[in-house]
Amino acid sequence: MEFWLVNGIVFDGITPEPRRVDIKVKDGKIAEIGTYTSGEKIDVSGMRVIPGLVEAHCHLGLAGWSNRYDGTDYNEKNDCITPELNPIDAFNPLDPTVRFALEGGVTCVGTGPGSSNVLGGNFMAVKTFGIRVDKMVVKEKVAMKCAFGENPKNLYQTKFITSRMTTAAKLREMLAKAKEYMEKIDAAEKDPECKKPDFNFKLHALLPVMRREIPLKAHAHQANDLFTAIRIAKEFNVKLTLEHCTEGHLIAEELASEGLPLAVGPTLGHSGKPETREKTFATPGILHRAGCQVSIITDSNVIPQENLALCAGLAVKAGMDPFAALQAITINPARHLGIEDRVGSLEVGKDADIVVCDGCILDSATKVCMVFVNGEQAV
Repeated sequence: MEFWLVNGIVFDGITPEPRRVDIKVKDGKIAEIGTYTSGEKIDVSGMRVIPGLVEAHCHLGLAGWSNRYDGTDYNEKNDCITPELNPIDAFNPLDPTVRFALEGGVTCVGTGPGSSNVLGGNFMAVKTFGIRVDKMVVKEKVAMKCAFGENPKNLYQTKFITSRMTTAAKLREMLAKAKEYMEKIDAAEKDPECKKPDFNFKLHALLPVMRREIPLKAHAHQANDLFTAIRIAKEFNVKLTLEHCTEGHLIAEELASEGLPLAVGPTLGHSGKPETREKTFATPGILHRAGCQVSIITDSNVIPQENLALCAGLAVKAGMDPFAALQAITINPARHLGIEDRVGSLEVGKDADIVVCDGCILDSATKVCMVFVNGEQAV
């Protein structure tokens, strides 16, 4: 498939100022950005052309529409340590919420286990268009979910977790065991005299974290929990991203000094628990101005996925720079997930995930008119 989008006002997600350029799409990729030459064209005169929106942290496809237990697959409640879980085995492309996300301009999400477990399992990056998840996946393992704060305490208070200290200790225990497991495997590969350890499914799932191939994806709202996540990551020399960051604005300079990717939200709605009592749409802007890499998230199904752009618009209303807010729902989450080589901006060679709208995507009155995923018109 080959065509041009012509006469649009292009916001590429990389440069602050829009450009009046044409975009050539070929074989699912952005082949050229410049001036139309020849071939099929789609005229988008007067419309804004932006990258497909990206969410760094949600549970889309695992938290079903109009479902209860039967369609809710983002928390394993029988075990607080489940690093072996993979969301590809539960993601439902035919759930209506996936289509709603697409119609809202969200073309790629990081989705996976919820935050009840100390270790919940892998997150994956997946497109929102398709009927078979195997063909929608951008990257099957982008991070390993872990959680701090109230959620593990609340769910597992009858199963050995009643304090933040216990949560941290259980995570340390697993990371220490995974480190020892890795070292024994490495030693056996180098020296046949060394005995290879018996296969352990949970510890094996943590090897990509211990080898710094993927980060720990740490659910943390309060400032003390954010610092605990940082402390443990440093102890074990593993990569880390921080998710939710409700009190991030209270410690913005400290977080900036760490240089970690931050995902902020869900902010729309009232505070439902003590650790979110400080939540405000001012947080993303404050963290951005401090020098942090900020992504804005819905944490869907907490906020419906199609309202990602609305959340970014509300951050602008609270003081965030509009270009920074656009980047917080495009290139920054792509970087957060380690898939910026494919999505998050309109650049030659990237996937042709493109949204055409009749106004600024950050304005709630704007209508998404067309959505292309891998060069195919999906909306």
